[in-house]
Amino acid sequence: MADVNRGNRPLSPHLSIYRPQMTSMSSIMVRVTGIALLVLTLLVVWWLLAAATSEGAFVIIDGILRSWLGDLVLLGATWALWYHMLGRLRHVIWDFGYLLEVSISEKMGLGMFIGATILTVVTVVLV
Repeated sequence: MADVNRGNRPLSPHLSIYRPQMTSMSSIMVRVTGIALLVLTLLVVWWLLAAATSEGAFVIIDGILRSWLGDLVLLGATWALWYHMLGRLRHVIWDFGYLLEVSISEKMGLGMFIGATILTVVTVVLV
């Protein structure tokens, strides 16, 4: 028979008492960076189409990408790319059944933020 006591049960986890954890935040960030990279891919496609169509169209998008705002967007895209790659690598490790303990997962989440930042700096310096 159906549970008739539904109205008295607490909501779990409720947003007012839920404390974000490193594992959940790093997982959410992998999803956010994946969506951001999809949107940024449209920017690259726009740049390529402009290069293939006319010089005037290319000058517009190339000017945007070479401005300080474009540099900032591309820097964020580089960080997002590295972070998303590290997140996918973490899931491959988990798929093999390794490093599933909560304490290690929290360290891996923090390592993803730090690693993506270091790899972004290395990319900017080398490129």
